[in-house]
Amino acid sequence: MDTMTLTSPGAPGSTAAPAGPADLRPRTTSPSAARGGRPARLQRLWRGPTADPSWARPALLALLLLTLVLYTWNLTASGYANSFYSAAVQAGSDSWKAFFYGSSDAASSITVDKPPASLWVMALSVRLLGLSSFAILLPQALMGVATVGVVYATVRRQFGAAAGLIAGVVLALTPVAALMFTFNNPDALLTLLMALGAWATVTAIEQASPKWMMVVGVFIGLGFLTKTLQVLLVVPFFGLAYLVAAPTTLRTRIVHSLLAVGTMVLSAGWWVAIVELVPASARPYIGGSQTNSFLELTFGYNGLGRLSGDETGSVGGGGGGAGGQWGETGLFRMFSSSVGDQISWLIPSALVLLAAGLWLRGRRPRTDLRRAAYLVWGGWLVVTMLVFSFMAGIFHEYYTVALAPAIGALVGMGAVEAWERRSSAVATIALAAATAAAATWSFILLSRTTAYGDWLRVSVLAVGMAAALLILATRWLHARAVPAVIAAALLVGVAGPGAYAVSTTAQGHSGSIVTAGPAGSSRGPGGAGGPGGAGGFGGFPGGQQGTAPQQGQTGTPGQTGTPGRTGAGGGMGGLLDASTPSTAVVAALSADADQFTWVAAAVGSQTAAGLQLGTQLPVMAVGGFNGSDPSPTLAQFQQYVANGQIHYFAGGGRGFGNQNGGSSASSQISSWVQENFTAVTIDGSTFYDLTQPVR
Repeated sequence: MDTMTLTSPGAPGSTAAPAGPADLRPRTTSPSAARGGRPARLQRLWRGPTADPSWARPALLALLLLTLVLYTWNLTASGYANSFYSAAVQAGSDSWKAFFYGSSDAASSITVDKPPASLWVMALSVRLLGLSSFAILLPQALMGVATVGVVYATVRRQFGAAAGLIAGVVLALTPVAALMFTFNNPDALLTLLMALGAWATVTAIEQASPKWMMVVGVFIGLGFLTKTLQVLLVVPFFGLAYLVAAPTTLRTRIVHSLLAVGTMVLSAGWWVAIVELVPASARPYIGGSQTNSFLELTFGYNGLGRLSGDETGSVGGGGGGAGGQWGETGLFRMFSSSVGDQISWLIPSALVLLAAGLWLRGRRPRTDLRRAAYLVWGGWLVVTMLVFSFMAGIFHEYYTVALAPAIGALVGMGAVEAWERRSSAVATIALAAATAAAATWSFILLSRTTAYGDWLRVSVLAVGMAAALLILATRWLHARAVPAVIAAALLVGVAGPGAYAVSTTAQGHSGSIVTAGPAGSSRGPGGAGGPGGAGGFGGFPGGQQGTAPQQGQTGTPGQTGTPGRTGAGGGMGGLLDASTPSTAVVAALSADADQFTWVAAAVGSQTAAGLQLGTQLPVMAVGGFNGSDPSPTLAQFQQYVANGQIHYFAGGGRGFGNQNGGSSASSQISSWVQENFTAVTIDGSTFYDLTQPVR
């Protein structure tokens, strides 16, 4: 009986039946192709490798184009998205010093609480295109398209074009991926670099190549300069896969792995060394640290503190079994009401297919490349998912975008492996179980929202269960019915997350904590908005709560934010989201701006970011993001004022001061300013003119 083949003819490790006549027809070479002219290059781009079926390259190009459309069609709806990072991008586009260190303002008073690699990309885009939402977010969308392409290419190497396409589609339609690849957090670049690391690892294993292992180290090092220690979650199984499967001696494999580690240290360490060796007086304060040390930031607030919940200067306590500020921890955290609809749609299916794939490849030689691929992607998924599930410190739902490439790869690889080995009961049952799991879990997740009515969730469940049963009976089906069953199974897997992805890109997102999906989707602890709600803490008199200005905008005069939120009253912005200053506020801060180093200072980075993006002038973020960093100290701030370097101090800026052992310097500064300087009201907003002392 003729059946559909899901693998490319000649794909490494393929055990599929021979391809049909259309796939075996030799590809003719035109005279222009033989001469290597432009038509030949276009033909090669369109047709792809000769081992691929004729449909593979057009399908890939269509996938990349549709991904680009999905991620860019409504890109600017988010405005400046996370103003905390957008302000640093604006600063880096004005000052190369701010660019290098990742400073929050062009005068380099303090850095953001992450290393600057993702800011470098966006700042270069702004230098090229000018400051705008589009210039900041376009690189993120392009990173998303690139990640889809990298995952396709990596999976295709061992499992064929069909597996690569499935992996790419799953990744592109993962809701949290659609969110992060249209947002300006560092997670987009981090995800791309980890995917590139997996691609380089698979290549290194094939060739037993020290050069490619060093390339892996470069990508991991750049990932460290993007989001510090999180990138290391993929390293254990990248290394294990090489040590297990590379076709060379054990001693050589160990040496190659050490070369990769050394390259990783060098590619990340050069920047760290510069920051640590440059005198503190010659560089900005390291935001997020209490001792002005990037190493403390790396291993404390952004490192072990995220695991234990003991984060000095953080805004709240950890999770733990009984729940906490950032949600309840535990084995099933990825499936909870606050996280599940972001990432977990196909996690059950991926785990089923991973187990089946490892079982089916169990007796293969040590150097089996497909088993090595399962180790690379499966280890990525399992290790990262477990760390996210049990970390007791700050955890946001959007972190889970780091799981998306591994989920897509495992679904594509496992589905094709099981289909190729469908004569085995294990393979057939695994494929049916993965389809049923996808349908059932999608039904549950879709039941948490009313955005799509009942038709989608009921259809997904009914079609999915029918497809699962028919997969079990494939050998008795007519040949023409088999492709329809497979197509139904694939459609069931992406229908729910695809709907969420489209809903995500159809609306704007702003602030420090954002989530994917339609309005009204269920949120548990630590969900949309996190502590204090979606808009953060406090309103912004004279501005607009929850939005940052577009290029050329200065807000709506007289419009007030939402007062009286839990944790704070009204004031100059919020902890988790910036606000748009009014025209009058921008005009006042911009007056005589060339006479000052900072046109204003404000407690908390989001408050400062809103003012900075509105004026495009340096605004000092007192205390960093949470207002809990000792930058500047009271004595330093007093000296800045005495030198005439700061014009205004924004009243009502929100911070947490000495929360969890953080510094109280911002509270001391605020009290000193209120006692010693004249308060002025500008379009409903309170400022203190630091050039006008009370006495």
